[in-house]
Amino acid sequence: MNVLITGGTGFVGSALSQKLAGRGEQLTVLTRDVGTAQRRVGTAVNAVASLDDAEWTALDAVVNLAGLPIADRRWSEKRKQALYASRVDLTNQLVDALAQQEQRPRVLVSASAIGFYGDGGDSLLDERSRPHPDFSHELCAAWETAAERAEKLGIRVCIIRIGLVMGPGGGMLKRMVPGFKLGLGGRLGSGRQWMSWVSLQDLVEMIVYLMDHETLGGVFNATAPNPVRNSEFTSELATVLKRPAKVPVPAAALKLALGEMSQLMLAGQRVIPARLQQAGFTFRHPTLREALVYSLES
Repeated sequence: MNVLITGGTGFVGSALSQKLAGRGEQLTVLTRDVGTAQRRVGTAVNAVASLDDAEWTALDAVVNLAGLPIADRRWSEKRKQALYASRVDLTNQLVDALAQQEQRPRVLVSASAIGFYGDGGDSLLDERSRPHPDFSHELCAAWETAAERAEKLGIRVCIIRIGLVMGPGGGMLKRMVPGFKLGLGGRLGSGRQWMSWVSLQDLVEMIVYLMDHETLGGVFNATAPNPVRNSEFTSELATVLKRPAKVPVPAAALKLALGEMSQLMLAGQRVIPARLQQAGFTFRHPTLREALVYSLES
C-alpha cells in the first residue's frame, strides 16, 4: 500500500509512520523538514516539503494529521489565523490536489479533535452529540468540512476526533510530568472538568484500523472508553509517579495567564468512542492507569 501522511513528523505522525513502515507500506511524508523526517522514520520514506512534490498516481491512502499545536501559546487573532491555516487551508489544498488526479486513493483518514464538542459539561458525548459553539468547535467544524469534500471525489473519508494523546516521550504528559515529579502537580480549577484521553499506541491502531476496514466511514471519536475528571487524572498521574498532587492551579490564574486558551484546561468533554467500539476495535489501554504506565515506563 502506498500512503501519504501529512504531519508525518509530529508526535502521532512519527509513530504512525513507523507502524506503517514496519508493515512494509510505501510512505510519502509531507513535512517542513525533510531531514527530520528521514531521521525519525528512516531514509526509505519519501519525504517532501510540498504537496506539489508528492507522487499522486499510485496512492492507496492518505492520512491527514497536519496542524500547528493548539496549546503552545495564547490565542491572539494572529495565532488563531495560523491554527486555521495549518488545519483548514492545508486540508482544502490536499483535497484540491486529490481532485486533480485521475487515479485517487481509496481512503482519506483526516484528523479533527474532541474540541469539536466545545464545553460538554457532564454530558456523555458520542459522535451524534450536538456541540457547544466556541473557537475550538468552529476550528474543528471547518477542518472536518474541508476533509469531507473528498467524499464527492469518490474517496472514503474517515474523520477522527482525537482526544488528549498520551505516549512515551511526548503528548500531553511531556509538559505535565516535570512539575509532578517536583511535587508541584495538582488539579486545574475545580478539577471537575472531564478529560477524554487516548494512548498513542491505541490512536495509531485506530488510524490503521480505519484504513484497513473498507466499510467504515464518517466521524469517529478517537478516545479511550473511560474518560475521567481532571481531579482523578491528576491523582492517578501522581500515584504512578509516586509523588503528591497537592498544588492546585486556580481557574483565575489560568485565565489570567492563558486568556481564551484557558478553556482547553478548564472546559471538558466526556467523550466515548461509540462507533469504533461498535466496529469491533479493541483497546490495548482502555483504562487511565494502563495508559499512564505505558506512557511513562515504555
